Amino acid sequence: MSLIKSISGIRGTIGGPAGDTLNPLDIVKFTSAYATFIRKQAPNGSGKIVVGRDARISGEMVRSVVCGTLMGMGYDVINIGLASTPTTELAVTMAGADGGIIITASHNPRHWNALKLLNSQGEFLTASDGAEVLAIAEQEAFEYADVDHLGKYTEESFDERHIQSVLDLQLVNVEAIKKAQFKVVVDSINSVGGIILPQLLDRLGVSYTFLNQEPNGDFQHNPEPLEKNLSGIMQTLKQGGYDLGIVVDPDVDRLAFICEDGQMYGEEYTLVSVADYVLSHTSNLSTLTSNLSTVSNLSSTRALRDVTEQYGGTYTAAAVGEVNVTTKMKEVGAVIGGEGNGGVIYPESHYGRDALVGIALFLSLLAEKQMKVSELRKTYPEYSIAKNRIDLTPDTDVDAILRQVKEKYSALPDVTVNDIDGVKLDFPDKWVHLRKSNTEPIIRVYSEAHTMQEADEIGKQIMDIVLSMQ
Repeated sequence: MSLIKSISGIRGTIGGPAGDTLNPLDIVKFTSAYATFIRKQAPNGSGKIVVGRDARISGEMVRSVVCGTLMGMGYDVINIGLASTPTTELAVTMAGADGGIIITASHNPRHWNALKLLNSQGEFLTASDGAEVLAIAEQEAFEYADVDHLGKYTEESFDERHIQSVLDLQLVNVEAIKKAQFKVVVDSINSVGGIILPQLLDRLGVSYTFLNQEPNGDFQHNPEPLEKNLSGIMQTLKQGGYDLGIVVDPDVDRLAFICEDGQMYGEEYTLVSVADYVLSHTSNLSTLTSNLSTVSNLSSTRALRDVTEQYGGTYTAAAVGEVNVTTKMKEVGAVIGGEGNGGVIYPESHYGRDALVGIALFLSLLAEKQMKVSELRKTYPEYSIAKNRIDLTPDTDVDAILRQVKEKYSALPDVTVNDIDGVKLDFPDKWVHLRKSNTEPIIRVYSEAHTMQEADEIGKQIMDIVLSMQ
């Protein structure tokens, strides 16, 4: 079964029987439930909903169903076409809409697609809101508009307004970037990054070469921006002539860099570097809070905590998931936050992962430091993260196992235990995070230490303990 319904939306593979895949029937049902929920939240709202999509092959089909359904529910649709996730998020507030739907399966392969749901702030729905949408869909508790109250349909691009909002950020040093005359190579994986990133780089005075630029949805490699998938751009950089490699995922909310010598910068260090830049400037900007707080999720590198504390700031960990990170950021007043998968969330722009913001801030840092990318990377604490999994039988009581792990390590004086999302064990020089999957009977085991060998060893040590508890 490849149809997954969750509080964050609905996703699945294209084609196959109804109920088992992402098909027009389920798209109509889920979109109707979302529109019903939005009307309950804002009965006197603008009556507008923004729809944007990445360049997946199935995108036009899904968009047609979504837009038609919203119009049938009486909503005016603003179709912003091929657009990044952060562009769509910003378009909601810029257009004064009641909500938005992003048609993207993010880093999933080409045969997947999904609907991601936004509130009137252009932010992902909370867990409770998402649960309500699921309940409405299950009950089919929606009512369509009569012929005199059908919604209208318009098309509008928000790319330029998104780019301008990035350039207007106080910490984006446009002049320094232009003066540096950077030359970069970009892999936009045949999606919307190939449309909006050239416009941004042109405005920043950056010279560029694109790989996989045509936004046809026929991804030329696995679209997740991990080292194992990026041999093409890494080889291009090894040949020389570039200052930096930039990689985004299909909806442009994740960002990874590659050093001028073709070595991975490390996706975990995207946020670390941008946070370093923001923290170093925050105390000098009267328009920003003096609260030097940062947030990332429990499975992200400890390097962010180290960098934050170097500036006298406070680091806070959140449960995994973008909405959990943004909720915690608002709670502590964080000046920067995000996720270790290359997701940068900068509240001065908006509360969403945004690769355009990340690129502009990183290039500002690089221009001001006047260093090679490989040299900059060496200035940060060195950590490596190992990712493993424990396969379980469907009837395994995963919660009971995690409780046992918590009890066992809570008794040890040199271990800090965090159970807001699974169980994370913080040792003085390493950590291990265990989380159960929401879609399959496995426990994900992430571990970090100063070397990959140490990280893998501590992770497998905890895995052996878990296996002995079954």
